[in-house]
Amino acid sequence: MADCVFCKIVAGGIPSQKLFESDKILSIVDINPVAFGHSLVIPKAHHATFTDLPAELAVDLMKAAQEVAAAVVKTTGAEGFNLLMNNGACSGQLIPHAHYHVIPRKADDGVKFKWVTKKYGAGEIEKQAEAIRAALK
Repeated sequence: MADCVFCKIVAGGIPSQKLFESDKILSIVDINPVAFGHSLVIPKAHHATFTDLPAELAVDLMKAAQEVAAAVVKTTGAEGFNLLMNNGACSGQLIPHAHYHVIPRKADDGVKFKWVTKKYGAGEIEKQAEAIRAALK
């Protein structure tokens, strides 16, 4: 897609710090890191969200994310990492091109991902589960 930032990076129109590249996948250092070493793993073909990815490409993307995550943890001295993919603007996706964030983490790094959980009312979890099961058929 001509106006997509990641497509421009893949095409070489925007400079980046490449970490990994295959015929289908590119990994780069995020220019706005949550933590130093924060990296992105991007399919070269434009697909807006995770559910738009062909299954084979999703597998290749996950394999690359696994390799990049191991290298990021090793080189940053991280104790762990977050592997995130935001899908849709409401989830925080700023660039509508599917991509994983690999964010190195340490216990005292000050990064907070706080989820506010909800409680199902009587019978609601069963109804929700049935609706999802029906959609999977």
